[in-house]
Amino acid sequence: MYNSDMPTRQELPSTAKLIRSTIIAAIVALLLLVTVVMPAEYALDPTGAGRLLGLTEMGEIKQQLAEEAAADAAAQMVPVQPYTEVSRPEPVEPVTETAAAPAPAPAPAAEAKPEEPAPAPVSETEWQDEVRFVLTPGQGTEFKLTMNEGDIARFSWVSEGGPINFDTHGDGGGQSISYEKGRGVPEDEGELKAAFTGNHGWFFRNRNSNDVTVVLRTSGDHGELKKML
Repeated sequence: MYNSDMPTRQELPSTAKLIRSTIIAAIVALLLLVTVVMPAEYALDPTGAGRLLGLTEMGEIKQQLAEEAAADAAAQMVPVQPYTEVSRPEPVEPVTETAAAPAPAPAPAAEAKPEEPAPAPVSETEWQDEVRFVLTPGQGTEFKLTMNEGDIARFSWVSEGGPINFDTHGDGGGQSISYEKGRGVPEDEGELKAAFTGNHGWFFRNRNSNDVTVVLRTSGDHGELKKML
């Protein structure tokens, strides 16, 4: 019974064509891995294309969430140490004090020196920028400063309603850096020195069961304070 025409040997692709097609497919897959998959999944961007496409920032957030989940799981696995009763020392018999020798006569008071005026109070830091925002349970957000390499910015933030997780980091020009991370921190302050020209700031996440309000203040050598997420 006739179903279809069988291809002739001439119509079948040659070995050279199959090898060429395989090599082209491998090159395309490698380019997609380097420019799309690695930045979006692992925050690795060797070509800088992921940063231009906005994929590297997505990968950084995924890595941050994975680290927080692993830390939460590790915290739940820490065994509770059993209570050990501490023996109390035997009571010591009180020692009878001997009569104290009479105190020597006080020396004549020296001539009183005039009091020096108290130093003028130091004024508090004058902040250039201040933002206040609310994070619902599980919510995260990011604020960054535009800074040149070597710039130093003063900062202070406080969480009202419970401690939060944070990641102080920077990115720009195909580079990225993590300065400091913290879990369950109620407040922080200090100086942020830019390792390179780009955006440098903080990612905050609320792991409490209630809303928290975060107040962030900055001053010093920096440009715009902007919300990234």
